[in-house]
Amino acid sequence: MIEQYIWLVPLLPLLATVWIASGSVVGWNRGESGEQETSRVAIGANLLALLLMLAIDLQAITSGITSQVVSASWFEVGPFTANLSFTLDTLGLLMGTLVATITLFTQRFSVNYLHREAGYQRFFMLLSLFTCAMLLIVLAGNAALLFVGWEMAGVSSYLLIAYNYSRDAATKNATFALVTNRLGDAGLLAAIFFTTTWLGSIEWPQMMAALNQINGLYLGLIGSAFLLAAFVKSAQFPFSSWISRALEGPTPSSAVFYGSLMVHAGVYLVLRLQPLIEQSAPLSLLLLVIGTLTALYGYLVGLVQTDIKSALLFSTISQVGLMFVGCGLGWFDLVTVYLLLHAIWRSWQFLSAPSYMHRMHTPTQPVPAWLQPLQRLYAAVMHRFWIDPLSHWLLVRPTQRLSRDIHSFDTQIVRPIIGTSNEVHAVSSLAEWENKTCEIVSSSTSVPPGSGLFGLLLQRIADGFVWFEEHMILKGGGDGLINSIKQSSRLITRIEQQLSMPRYLLLMIMATFVVIL
Repeated sequence: MIEQYIWLVPLLPLLATVWIASGSVVGWNRGESGEQETSRVAIGANLLALLLMLAIDLQAITSGITSQVVSASWFEVGPFTANLSFTLDTLGLLMGTLVATITLFTQRFSVNYLHREAGYQRFFMLLSLFTCAMLLIVLAGNAALLFVGWEMAGVSSYLLIAYNYSRDAATKNATFALVTNRLGDAGLLAAIFFTTTWLGSIEWPQMMAALNQINGLYLGLIGSAFLLAAFVKSAQFPFSSWISRALEGPTPSSAVFYGSLMVHAGVYLVLRLQPLIEQSAPLSLLLLVIGTLTALYGYLVGLVQTDIKSALLFSTISQVGLMFVGCGLGWFDLVTVYLLLHAIWRSWQFLSAPSYMHRMHTPTQPVPAWLQPLQRLYAAVMHRFWIDPLSHWLLVRPTQRLSRDIHSFDTQIVRPIIGTSNEVHAVSSLAEWENKTCEIVSSSTSVPPGSGLFGLLLQRIADGFVWFEEHMILKGGGDGLINSIKQSSRLITRIEQQLSMPRYLLLMIMATFVVIL
């Protein structure tokens, strides 16, 4: 049964990510000479995933397949079990094929678009990671596996918004998007907790079958938490401010993130929750209200945009809002078709945007005549209804203040108590950090310095043991014993020095990430 190999579909792009990252760390695919290998690995893995999806689609059409495939058991806690399961119903197969197709064409487009870019390998690594994330989201058989893909998509989105990290605007916009999306992630975590507590399962079929066993209040809490995650991920009003800042990334990432795929992840989640929405009139009403407000917001703000990417972005927000309206009205099949067609059309438009900008030789269209006399509405539209500063005031500023408070507490209270200096020696690159690490380790005659409260505490304890051994114990064993131990210590120090290099640390982090998944 070919559907039993569905786990390979998200795994292949993940393996491409690991391969490209390993080559970049070790050095075999760096620079312009490594571009061909990088693109071939990324495109090849995506192509194999698409071919496998098409084979499963063909079998589903001809002879039928199992709609829920359990590939392995993830973990078990008492009676609760989380599986590595995949949902292969009509919605899952359509969305899986759509994701694999659009990301494949986007990767092929990026080969020439990003040629000779300094971050070429990094871009394809992150794009492959995003492909894996989106495939996990649309194929996941339970809410926990969907959450893994949800977070991976958020991380890859953050890193691609900050692709040109030397610019302050890129890092600030990436941070703004990351902090805003954490609100939706909290909603998804709450929804998983509620379903585990009240429904006893996080598998989609079991969840939907158990909805009749809980009362309306619990149903509303579960649905509201899921909808919060969907609204934030799809940049619905009033959470729309982050998506305009996400255009800081390269055009191909804008095409797949905010034009065709990730912006529709919230709509997909609502479609997956169709039985829950149909049983709760307040949730349907919430979809209608938020979708209508978002559609109006995207339409009005799009009227005053002067560049093509921003105009396409706000048009996308408006269309996604209409999809939520359709879900609120119960038109789930129509919304599914609408989503597929809109994703294909928007990806083509975003990828063609650079060509359109080069062909433009006339001024952009003026503001519609009916909007010009309405000065208050015009001002509100120009300021995007002031939700950008409001989001910054409610989300980003508290996060920054918390960070400053923690830093102040560390410098004014913790460090004076433990007797360390507040002086910080910053490094500008990984290479400089490697050199400083080598100098510290090679020049130190005692225990290498620790960091943080517990690191410094352990360092003091270790220094005490070193003094005790050298002055109280080893003196009685003769100089030969001391010299032998010192030679062994130098050898171990050199080994530890090599293992502390960033390339080895990154390899260990990637290996740990693969094991966790």
